[in-house]
Amino acid sequence: MFKPLEIYIGLRYTRAKQRSGFISFISMTSMLGIALGVMALITVLSVMNGFEEQLREKILGMASHVTITEYQNSLKDWEGLGRQVESSESVVGWAPFVNAEVMLSANQRVSGGLLRGVLPSKETAVSDIASKMTVGQLSDLNPKKFEVILGYELARHLGVGMGDKVTVITPKVTPTPAGILPRLRRFTVVGIFEVGMYEYDRNLALIHVEAGSKLLRLGKGVSGLRIKLDDMFRAPWVTRDLVKFLTPNFRISNWTMEHSNFFKAIKTEKRVMFIILMLIVAVAAFNIVSTLVMVVTDKRSEIAILRTLGFTPSSVMGVFMVQGIVIGVVGTAIGTALGIALALNVETIVPAIERFFQVQFLPADIYYISDLPSKLNSSDVITIASYSFILSVLSTIYPAWQASRVNPAEALRYE
Repeated sequence: MFKPLEIYIGLRYTRAKQRSGFISFISMTSMLGIALGVMALITVLSVMNGFEEQLREKILGMASHVTITEYQNSLKDWEGLGRQVESSESVVGWAPFVNAEVMLSANQRVSGGLLRGVLPSKETAVSDIASKMTVGQLSDLNPKKFEVILGYELARHLGVGMGDKVTVITPKVTPTPAGILPRLRRFTVVGIFEVGMYEYDRNLALIHVEAGSKLLRLGKGVSGLRIKLDDMFRAPWVTRDLVKFLTPNFRISNWTMEHSNFFKAIKTEKRVMFIILMLIVAVAAFNIVSTLVMVVTDKRSEIAILRTLGFTPSSVMGVFMVQGIVIGVVGTAIGTALGIALALNVETIVPAIERFFQVQFLPADIYYISDLPSKLNSSDVITIASYSFILSVLSTIYPAWQASRVNPAEALRYE
């Protein structure tokens, strides 16, 4: 006979019998509930991990890790400051920039946007914009000419392409005999980029830093420096180090100041989602309680016979704990396998569903990301499976304890 006996009997009770088919059905329902809960939890957390990673890559691929600006918005000796900054061992690149909020006009269409002056030879060290060009090259920007590179959505909104003219209207004004007129300049489109993030593709326009300085009349100055670090999570410490040699007329910030609330919100959503979906697993796990209570009621006479054959209360308790744990383990294993499979293929499954039903779940003009990314973390899988197993074990304790307290004489009196 199979040893130990408690495991053998517990496994036999788990299988369906003609007299206890309903109980076996409830057991199967509990098992499927745990499986669905675990699968949903693994998939949702993987998608949220993917969202967080893609947003961080796209936001920080365009935004700098550390930014130094001058309070007068005209940093003259930016090359000297760049050499100073470069001496820090954590800094891997820096680039000057000019920033201005402007209006862009073409084909009787107007759009607000951010005009950024960049130095192509340096910009590749601090951002991924050069690799996001779909038409033209970042190096096509000529310092002697007024040329612009537009985001894909912005170019589409204005109805312009390569070689077309765009009028840039700045918030600066020029006094003339006819009155105060806004400062404007016509630029030629020499490129289009697509980051894949609507916020940048719809609102950002790039020009050469020298053209930006001329347009804003900064002379040979720039708005500031953008700095990239070898480890972006060291930004707060590097900021403190840089402050030591900067004069009070400089302002320094980093990505944790500008975007920290956004990423904290994502982490909070992830925790809340974990708790909510874990409650689904908990409900399914506690169905094991009702299942085992019915089993104990159904098997009272058999428990009494086992007791008369020499089973101790702890052995009886072990029989029913085995049954509950088997339900939990099988449900957790099935859910984990399905969850991993779904998380690894969600980027293929969701587009197929969108094509079939002719819908788009994440419109680009509403959401930061228009596709559904997924990143499976082994730590998440282990945590979810562990919690599910622990809940399953806890759910078996009370019914198993009740079974161990069955009085053999009382149970066999009417048999």
